[in-house]
Order: sequence, then C-alpha cells, then structure tokens
Amino acid sequence: MKIPVISKRVLLLVILFVCIIIIIITGFIRINKNSVLTYPIVDTRVHTFYDDFFEIQAPAVGTPFYGQDAAYQGNEPSYKDNGDGTVTDNVTGLMWQKNMGEKITYDDAFRKADAMSLGGYNDWRVPTIKELYSLILFTGQGGPDGFKKYIDTVYFEQPFGDVLKGERIIDAQTWSSTQYKGLTFKGDSTVFGVNFIDGRIKGYPKYFPESNNSASRKMYFRMVRGNTSYGINKFVDNGDGTISDNATGLMWQKSDNGEGVNWKNALMYAENLTLANYSDWRLPNAKELQSIVDYTRSPSFTNSAAIDPAFNVTTINDPLGRPGHYPNYWTGTTHVDGISPYSNAVYVTFGKAYGKMFGFLMDVHGAGAQRSDPKTGKASYYPQYRGPQGDALIVYNFVRCVRN
Repeated sequence: MKIPVISKRVLLLVILFVCIIIIIITGFIRINKNSVLTYPIVDTRVHTFYDDFFEIQAPAVGTPFYGQDAAYQGNEPSYKDNGDGTVTDNVTGLMWQKNMGEKITYDDAFRKADAMSLGGYNDWRVPTIKELYSLILFTGQGGPDGFKKYIDTVYFEQPFGDVLKGERIIDAQTWSSTQYKGLTFKGDSTVFGVNFIDGRIKGYPKYFPESNNSASRKMYFRMVRGNTSYGINKFVDNGDGTISDNATGLMWQKSDNGEGVNWKNALMYAENLTLANYSDWRLPNAKELQSIVDYTRSPSFTNSAAIDPAFNVTTINDPLGRPGHYPNYWTGTTHVDGISPYSNAVYVTFGKAYGKMFGFLMDVHGAGAQRSDPKTGKASYYPQYRGPQGDALIVYNFVRCVRN
C-alpha cells in the first residue's frame, strides 16, 4: 500500500522541523560553551555582618545595614595545592607560585618569571594588579590587636615585614606588573601592589625617592600562569542606563548616584534602586568594584577617571575645593582594621588617591587604589588625614551599583 502524498509532505515537514530544533539546540550548547566567564570574581569570603561600629546579627531585608558584603555570596574561594610549589585557583583557572621567595626589584621580577620552570611549566609571568587582587580575602585584620593576613595561608606562604631589619610588620607588599599611568608623591614612577598584611591596593614608588630614580625598591612577587584573559573586561552598553561585563557576568549602573553619602546610606540607595526594570541592585563588594577599574587611564594621563569611557562619572572638587576631581566609590565590604576595627569600609579610587605629606595634598597611591574610610561622621569633620601617607578621609563617597 502506497503512502499518500499528503503523508509524505507531513513527514518531510516533521523531519525538517526536527532538524531545525537540533540546529538550534546545538547552537545554544555552543553559545553556552563559549560564554564561560573569562574573568570570574572570587568572593571576599566575608560572612560576618557589621553596623557602623560593631559586629551584628544578619539584618533583615529592608532594615539599616542590609545589603552589605555578607548578604551576597559569590564564587567561594577554592584552591588546590598541587604539591610541586604551585597552587591552582579553581575559580579563576590561574596557577600561582606558593612561596614568593625573597624580595626583588621590579625589573628582576620579569627576568625571574622568564627563567622559571616551577612545576614543569615555563610560561610564568608577573601578574597584573587584577590577577593579583583575585587572591585577597577580607577575613583579614590589621591593627593593634594583631594581624590576620588577607590571603588564604593554608595554601599560600605570605611573610610579614622583617622587624629585625627595621621594617614594619606591614612592609611585605606584593607588587604586580601594572604601572600607574601617572606619577605619585613628588613625581615618582609608580607600581601597583597588594598588601596582604593590611588589605589594600596602593601605588608604590618604583625607586627610593632619595636615590634620584637610580636605586630600585625591592618587593615580593608571586608569579602566575594560565587564563591570560583574566582581568580583561568585555563591556556592553545596553542602552538603558546599564552596562554588562560579559567577562565577569556582572551588570553595572552606567551613571553613579551623583552625590557623596555615608556607608549606611550607600547600602540603602543600592537596595532601593530600580533601574532598567531591575530591582535586585546592590552595593558591590571590594573585588567586584575593583574589576571595573581601567588601569590604562588616569586623571593625569587621559584626563579622565580610571574607568572605561562607557561609564558616566560625576566630577567633584578635591579636598582643597579645587574642581575637576573624580570620586571614590563605596563597597559593601567592611575593612577590619585599626583601633576601632569595624568602623571602616572599603572604597576604590577612580580619581587621584589623595594624601597629605610634607604639608602638601598629593596623589599618594594612584587612581585605582583600594583603601578604606570611616563609615560615618559629620561632614564638618572631613577631610582629615591619617596613616604614613596621610590618606585623605572623605567618608561621603559615591555609589555605583551592580547586579548579577
């Protein structure tokens, strides 16, 4: 018995439909396979809540201090000790040198990386500041009650400064390969580094100031290999007041909030924001916010903030009232430090990182530094200055929200 013509046509249509579905599914799988994040942000490992001065119980949704770092958990830090002097970060795909060895100069670090064959690999490199910052954990603590390092000491060897040699405990900075696109202090060439003892990013003069740029400083270097795309953003302007970073999987507020606020109000602003029909905005943690710094830009080099031009940045006055400055931005991360350890929160500088030294206000740490401010205080109290480089305390910092 012959199959009717109409049935053949139906059969052909069914086959065609199935083929189309297979093509779509296959394409979807390939798209998802190729859309694996190249710049996943490792969480800060903060699980404790704080108000302006004390550790507190987890605040309820909609109450003051809700929305801080501990309220949102990201990619939990995860490492593997390979037993050969290397440690693999299971989140980022980066492989790290476990033990940094002795302090060396910036130039010697590159020669060392080129000559290294640790673990049987010969593609070691000096990490960028974004690669290096992936290792910071804000479960550390600095101050008079002792120091707890801002790095996982189960997997990484991190020394203190050698007090027997006249160093401070915090003089154990780890340098990156990233040089500041500008000058700090009195015109010094500057390299960004992470201090895993006091929990900060700062720009450090490449040479001893008194040496007239002839004697190189020595710092620690932790070499890295793998995932050469890490730290490279893939921004897309969505045309609705938001910017997506396809490298990190985060969506950002294109414009900031337009005014300086204290930490509690920064949290409230973020939790109450509705933008582009999304209401799940939040204050970024320290590592998320640092991910959008553009270290190829600076006020003195590009006459801009250290951020991609796709973002809008409010211009403000500097601490002396001079126009043309760019604000610091709050994070939801408390910086446990000092004599009042819970009273400071992390901010990231997108303009000059001002400090007062020798009686002058100057860019002491560079655009893209990460420091901390008191969470609250009267505006008339600020700016004040503290620390060895006289960091300017602003307190009323700006906000740029994020969502997943």
